[in-house]
Amino acid sequence: MLKIISESSTRIKTALVLFFVFVLVSYFDTLFLVWLFFGFFMLASISESTKLFGLEHNYIIYQYSCIIWVAAYFYPNPMELVFVSLIVIASIIAYKKKTNPKIILPLLYPLVSFLFLLSLYTEFGMQVLWWLLFIVAGADTGAYFVGKSIGKTKFSETSPKKTLEGVVGGVILAGILGPLFALNEISYASALVISLVVAVSSVFGDLFESYLKREADVKDSGTILPGHGGVLDRTDGYLFGAIIMLVLLRVVI
Repeated sequence: MLKIISESSTRIKTALVLFFVFVLVSYFDTLFLVWLFFGFFMLASISESTKLFGLEHNYIIYQYSCIIWVAAYFYPNPMELVFVSLIVIASIIAYKKKTNPKIILPLLYPLVSFLFLLSLYTEFGMQVLWWLLFIVAGADTGAYFVGKSIGKTKFSETSPKKTLEGVVGGVILAGILGPLFALNEISYASALVISLVVAVSSVFGDLFESYLKREADVKDSGTILPGHGGVLDRTDGYLFGAIIMLVLLRVVI
C-alpha cells in the first residue's frame, strides 16, 4: 500500500490542491463563486472534448457554451437552456449545410452535466456538492487502491486497467462515505441507495470518457492536472453522477 501511495504522490498532491480550492468555494458559499468554479472546469472540459470529438478550432462551440453558461447564472432552471441551445444549433445546421453536426456533441457532454451540477447547488445547496464529492471520490479512490492491490478480473474492454474488484471496492467505499454527508431531510436508507447508485453511475462516467479517449487514440484528455491528465479525466465521474443524483433527489424529496 505504501508503494502505491508513493507512486501516486503527484496524483495525491493535485487532488489535495483541488480539494483546498473547493473548501474555499464552500466556505464563502455564494452562487457567483460556485458558478465561476464550475465555469472554469466547464470551459477546460469543452476544450478537451472538442479534441476528443475531432472538433479542434471550431470556436462556435466556445461561443455557445459561454452564452449558455452566462445565461445559467441568471436563469432559474439552467438545464432548460440546453434544449434551447440544441434547437438553435440544429436550426443552424439545417440552414448551413456545411456546418458539422458534431458540434452538438460537446454541448451534450460535458456542458449538460455542468448545468446539472449548477442545478444541484441552486436547488439543494452546498451540502449536496459535498455529498457528491465524497461519493465519487470514494468510488474513484477505492477503485484505484483496491484495483492496484488485489485487482485481477478485467471490468471492461473499454478500460483494460479497470478491474471488477476495484469497482466493487470503490462502490463499497462510496456507500460508506456517502450517507455521512447526505442531506439531513432524507433517511439513511435513501441516502445509502442514492450513494450506491450515484457511485455506479460515476464508474460508467469514467468508462465513457475512457471510450472517448480510445476512439480519439489519446492517453489523457489533457495535461492541465498533474498526475490526473485533463479536467475530463478528473471530473468524468461527477459528470454522470450529478445527473443521476439530481434526478434521484427530486424523486425522494
